[in-house]
Amino acid sequence: MSDEYDAEKFPGNFYQGIIIFIDHVRGYGRVRSNRGREIRFEFPFVAVVGAPLGGKMPGLDLLHEGDAVGFDVGWTSRGLRVTVIKPARSATGSASSEP
Repeated sequence: MSDEYDAEKFPGNFYQGIIIFIDHVRGYGRVRSNRGREIRFEFPFVAVVGAPLGGKMPGLDLLHEGDAVGFDVGWTSRGLRVTVIKPARSATGSASSEP
């Protein structure tokens, strides 16, 4: 067994997965990891990388069902939960650039 970090499996120190369900009104959803495990997330207990600060659910508008994401997890009193989500596409990449 090697103790070396595998940057191909965990780019940017995030697990890779897909958002399989998201409720934009209630602010929760599930991510399915590449190994098939489904892990729940809930605002305000998850941080979205690249989201503006402030607001009730910052970064929720950056997430959509079917999106590939990087994520990190942590243990809570309710079990394993996603604590950080990094959308594969950037918020600035989807906007058109003006001269």
